[in-house]
Amino acid sequence: MSAEKTPNAGGGMPVIGYWAEKTISPDGKKIWEKLFHKSACLSCAWGTGGQKGGFVNEDGEILQRCAKSVEAIASELQPATYFEQNYTLPQLQELNSQAANNLGRLSHPLILRAGSSQYERISWDEIYQIAETAFRKPPQRLASYSSGRSSNEAAFLLQLMMRSLDSNNLADCSDLCHAASTVGLKQMFGSGTSMVSLESLKQADCVVLIGSNAPANHPRLLNELIQLRDRGGKVIIINPTVEVGLVKFASPAYPIKSMLAGGSDISSLYLQPIPGSDVALFVGIQKSLIAQGLIKQDFLKAHTEDWENIIKHAENTPWEEITSTCGISQTEIAIAARIIGTSSGVVFAWAMGVTQQENGVDNVFSIANTALLTGNAGKPGAGTMPIRGHSNVQGFGSMGVTIHLKKEIQQTLEKLLQRPLSRIPGYDTRALITAAEAGEVDTLICLGGNLYAANPDLNQAKRALGQIDTIFYVATKPNLGHFHGLAKQNTIILPVFTRFENPHKTTTESGNNFVRLNDVGKTHLENGDLISEVELIVEIAHRILGDNPVNWRKLQDTKYVRELIAKTIPGYEKIGKIDITGEEFTISGRVFNQPKFGTSTGKAKMFVTTLPKLDLPSKVDFGVAESTPGIVLILGTGRSYSQHNTVVYKPGDYYRGMPHRNCILMNREDAEKAGFSEHQQVTVQGDAGKLENVEIIFGDIRQGAAMMFYPEVNVIFTAKIDMRSGTPAYKRVPVFVY
Repeated sequence: MSAEKTPNAGGGMPVIGYWAEKTISPDGKKIWEKLFHKSACLSCAWGTGGQKGGFVNEDGEILQRCAKSVEAIASELQPATYFEQNYTLPQLQELNSQAANNLGRLSHPLILRAGSSQYERISWDEIYQIAETAFRKPPQRLASYSSGRSSNEAAFLLQLMMRSLDSNNLADCSDLCHAASTVGLKQMFGSGTSMVSLESLKQADCVVLIGSNAPANHPRLLNELIQLRDRGGKVIIINPTVEVGLVKFASPAYPIKSMLAGGSDISSLYLQPIPGSDVALFVGIQKSLIAQGLIKQDFLKAHTEDWENIIKHAENTPWEEITSTCGISQTEIAIAARIIGTSSGVVFAWAMGVTQQENGVDNVFSIANTALLTGNAGKPGAGTMPIRGHSNVQGFGSMGVTIHLKKEIQQTLEKLLQRPLSRIPGYDTRALITAAEAGEVDTLICLGGNLYAANPDLNQAKRALGQIDTIFYVATKPNLGHFHGLAKQNTIILPVFTRFENPHKTTTESGNNFVRLNDVGKTHLENGDLISEVELIVEIAHRILGDNPVNWRKLQDTKYVRELIAKTIPGYEKIGKIDITGEEFTISGRVFNQPKFGTSTGKAKMFVTTLPKLDLPSKVDFGVAESTPGIVLILGTGRSYSQHNTVVYKPGDYYRGMPHRNCILMNREDAEKAGFSEHQQVTVQGDAGKLENVEIIFGDIRQGAAMMFYPEVNVIFTAKIDMRSGTPAYKRVPVFVY
């Protein structure tokens, strides 16, 4: 990366400048009000807020808001949109994600009827009439999809309604991101979430951060890494791309020691493996730990199962196979092993670079095996910590919005409903798209999210959604799915309050298992015809299901919903009294500060992980002759600096020096070998389509790898699927660049 195009550190004055720009704008007063509102941050699962105040985290630290939070709030404070009056459907379909978001806030319900080329306003009475018909279809033909933008209460009611209708088709955005973490960790430790609290993280002296671009997506985590380095700890970064903010980060939370110093050092060691090779790298680290005598055999004997096979597998895997698969030298692996093995407490953290792979569950197993071999699980300052992206995505899983319902929750729900739940397996997100494409889904309700744009192969997603009779999109702002993911008969957009506007209290769950209480609020939208998610779900359920055995109308009171959650969801017992006590809490049974885990034996179960075969397709596989000039690369999709999930706030990427969305980040040597120059425009072809006029940007990315922006690039590829978690391999997409 050249210094002219990219900063020397992440964070810094551009962040301060953005805060100033937004908070002294005409909407500045409103933004400050929402920043101080006692509700959880709208952005990532590391966000602050709740009853301790808008800038305070669960450990009581202040100044813990980031620019992502300001972006999200400012976006929700836009004026009302009346796009149905100003745009036809073909015009809306020309908009990109940023333009769709910038249309403004949804303030009244809309419908696109079959054969129409324009949305029109619709009354709530007609919506409920359509819903009564739509949700009376056979259970297997009903489905939901959700994101983490909503509350625990809405999530609980959504799954309760769907299961009351005998449907288990509860697809969720986590199916596309951290499902591999949930599946893998649940098998190993009996809990599918982070075993590390924020308090525990502060006791670590080493963090291994894998497949994450935290400076852009979870900036608050960088404060913890700065503190760790300040107390003499080490940070190992594992990422095919050198992200500038993971090398050095200037945090506004520490104006003197970090900002004025030009940034704080983050990485102690930076490894750039071949995309998709995490298992090979971690088996290599295990092999080196064994050779250096750094494994904790007493811990393994007392607290784990099948540890002997893990050691045997690592010892019997040749170094040549390990290094050729992951692209990291034995010497570098030995250095990483030495740091891990000699640290007193190591936290292993990861994001979608690990999980969005064809062998995502094995990746998680290999990381957790390494933690267990070194005794770094079941004690303060150590453990496994998946980094969740959306602010309450983990809460949705906790509330039972999943196709893998815990047996304990199944039993409590059956007691509540006074009958058995359906045992027919439900659709995860990819299975939902497949079923819809086959004409097997009649009705879909999307509680937030952007089901169309979040999927690989956008043309398939469009075809699939077009086979569904009725789609209800519950949202605060327009997105690409509302213009491309259109139903066969009725596409309905239902406007709802955002988190800091709800007329009732709600709760959310952080990625570190902390439950926050969100105060009531009010919307800036005058004359808006909005509804809360809770009221919406309750009204639909009441009209279809009546009041037996659940009094749905009573469930408009979120305090009563929390009482049901306390009786139904393990670890959430304290939520039943949170309205009285105001006590926010860490969910019990998830943070392991002692080596007694949530499995049937209390021991962690270890799993042998085979090294992946990372074959590269030939040019012929893309339908072109081998003599065709160009290069085959492994593409990883990513978000830009100013983006949250599929929502784009600004077109470029300040950190990576990418000026717009239609860029490809490439290694200079790859480009020159193919005869390309920087800023040249090329075609990037996948197995489902191609993008043209893509600008080449040189970056510090390992040879053979490349990066383009999600969701736009999703149109060119189908993705291989991790069969155990259902997660698509967005981070290893073969492409031909010519």
